[in-house]
Amino acid sequence: MTATQRPSATTGPPHPAAAGGPSGGEARLAGRSLLRIGPVSLLIRRRAVLVAAVLTVLLLLAVVLSLSLGTPYVAPADVLRALSGSGTPYDLVVFDLRLPRVVLAAAAGAAFGVAGTLIQSVARNPLASPDVIGITQGAGLAATVALTSGMAAVLVAPTALVGGLLAAVLLFALGARHGLAAQRFVLAGVAVAFAFRALTEVVMLTADPIDGLRAQIWLIGTLAGKGWTEAAWIAGTMLVLLPVLAWAGWALNSTALDDDTARGVGLRPVARRIGLAGTGVLVAAMVTAQVGAVDFVALVAPQVARRLVRAERPPLVCAALLGALLLVLADLAGRRLFAPTQLPAGVLTAAIGGPYLIFLLLRGRRRSS
Repeated sequence: MTATQRPSATTGPPHPAAAGGPSGGEARLAGRSLLRIGPVSLLIRRRAVLVAAVLTVLLLLAVVLSLSLGTPYVAPADVLRALSGSGTPYDLVVFDLRLPRVVLAAAAGAAFGVAGTLIQSVARNPLASPDVIGITQGAGLAATVALTSGMAAVLVAPTALVGGLLAAVLLFALGARHGLAAQRFVLAGVAVAFAFRALTEVVMLTADPIDGLRAQIWLIGTLAGKGWTEAAWIAGTMLVLLPVLAWAGWALNSTALDDDTARGVGLRPVARRIGLAGTGVLVAAMVTAQVGAVDFVALVAPQVARRLVRAERPPLVCAALLGALLLVLADLAGRRLFAPTQLPAGVLTAAIGGPYLIFLLLRGRRRSS
């Protein structure tokens, strides 16, 4: 779903039905609906709405399943009764033990999906994501220093956030020449990622083994021992950024245009790319600081959502819903596949993302041949 006040900038000349229709009316386009409310026009892809509805239902089912499975097992009917406030013997299990982690998984997955969508749209590259362009590695280096230097646990997340933002500053400093060109942006990100990963290895090798193990678990990415506090930070940040994200949903329509065309229809392509990329790396740094380096969600969710919607660019809302679904299912699988041993969520997302990355590479190679 996108909003636009400049139909010519993103969708071509106004459709006759839209131009002549009454305010507040709805014009039917090919596979789309143009809903006009006063001076504001909302261009709605009907397939995107359908996919978003299906993903929402699947996400709710995954949440109920995650709240049900475990020791003790809670029947889905009892989960629903507990969530409705009817009162069951399992209220403690549902509300205190499982719900905080499930909510955190959904919030973090949605944030990763949003960050990946913004970064991939600016880079025009399906392989671009926070864990590829150095944001995750910057946060990981800062968190590793915090965990291996005796810093208080409460300071690990803020330190990781600072590290992720510093990586973003370095990324923009290296990649902002020539108007933040897509290829230069990705290459700068890869260079930043390798540099921070090497520094992280140096810190790990010189640290106490116990502290190094704690840092290694953080670097893999886990939701264990986390809950409402981390979810509140993620949700609060996304709520504050909601106006910016609403603008981003509209601005993403112009990312496929070359600079000359964008300027010709009255847009400022460089400012837009910087704004979209800056929002993406801010969200990525924030969520990584809270849950650790959960890789591949930001890479996989936007591209799968794009294929489901059959759109030219990753759809923001669908990517957020798919990211939430992926991380909820990954955390559930990590808890239950080898119970009572729990696998970090990052291990499961890597198991999903690795083969998908190979698929993208092979698909690109077939296209180029």
